[in-house]
Amino acid sequence: MQVEDIKRLFLKHKESSLSHRYITHKHIEPLLEKKSDIFHVETIGKSVLNNPIYGLKIGNGKKRILMWSQMHGNESTTTKALFDLFNTFLDTHSELNYILEACTLYIIPILNPDGALAYTRINANGVDLNRDAQNLTQPESTVLRNIFEIFKPHFCYNLHGQRTIFSAGTTNNSATVSFLAPAQDADCRVTSNRKQAMEIITVMNDMLQKQIPNQIGIYDDAFNLNCVGDTFQSHNIPTILFEAGHFKNDYHRVQVREFVFQSLVISLDYISNNDVKGDHFSAYFDIPKNEKLFFDLIIRNAKVVGQDKLIDITFQYEEILKDETINFIPKVEKFSNTDQFFAHQEFNANGSTISTHNNEPIFEGYSNVFVLMNNEELSLSLTKSSFLI
Repeated sequence: MQVEDIKRLFLKHKESSLSHRYITHKHIEPLLEKKSDIFHVETIGKSVLNNPIYGLKIGNGKKRILMWSQMHGNESTTTKALFDLFNTFLDTHSELNYILEACTLYIIPILNPDGALAYTRINANGVDLNRDAQNLTQPESTVLRNIFEIFKPHFCYNLHGQRTIFSAGTTNNSATVSFLAPAQDADCRVTSNRKQAMEIITVMNDMLQKQIPNQIGIYDDAFNLNCVGDTFQSHNIPTILFEAGHFKNDYHRVQVREFVFQSLVISLDYISNNDVKGDHFSAYFDIPKNEKLFFDLIIRNAKVVGQDKLIDITFQYEEILKDETINFIPKVEKFSNTDQFFAHQEFNANGSTISTHNNEPIFEGYSNVFVLMNNEELSLSLTKSSFLI
């Protein structure tokens, strides 16, 4: 498929009821109730707090693909892209019918419903489900493993969201989308199933590079068998990690959602139309690795009480849930010389004194939407221009 065709599908089928960053069962259950002959929804288990975990099966092809999203409850961009994909399949005149003839998809839209409700990475027991693949101490982990063993996928898609700190390589380009063919052993051997995952990633990368050149990264492939992707890869199933990252002025990840949708479509198109053997994987190693070179905000050349010379003040936005809305509150990370770092927004203090909103010495960990610059209020809040519509 061509990029323009996929973009047109997104505009036509984008699920308008899902927006912003806070996505829970409350938002997706009405959508799952849509009746159709082409997909089946079932409850496949319960969370720690006894919330249902839904599974959706669609297609009748021989190639089986398992996907799960919101394993970390506060990573919802990929969930929204999945429902855009569902809408595309539900179209009676869908241009993607051939995918459903070639493939059978099993999709868990929200694996961690308790974390989604609380807007946390962890589940209700305080466990990171992506570090529970071996011990399976949590009900959500057991649900995913059971589906993996019953469905017996040929490919797995592990759908996540990543922080704004990542750059694509050592450049000042944010890693808008990142991928990974996880390692399956401590030596990170390039096995046949990893090659298959890498081949599919190169296809997605080729498409995205035409729109956001030099903004695609490869996530850290350090081996950890407690991670689900590494575990499934160790079972010789080609597994792909998707990481929805940051795009300029897109803190609600509206544009990133479309890039994830495009990646899902082009990868499914490729799997449907090809016998993926891993023969075309080498370009994977041309994609730069993610580096942690970004802050959300830097005030450069600031005078700070207790510092002998001018210093840079770095901030990251904390995502705070209040009244079912995510608020972005700046928090001081550190005082440092940040010549080797970049920011999504910068101010130059030009030697001015920076203090807290109540005119006290600023400190690491300070959290507020205002600081004082030479006793004048400076807003650090995200503006409307920081949110694409």
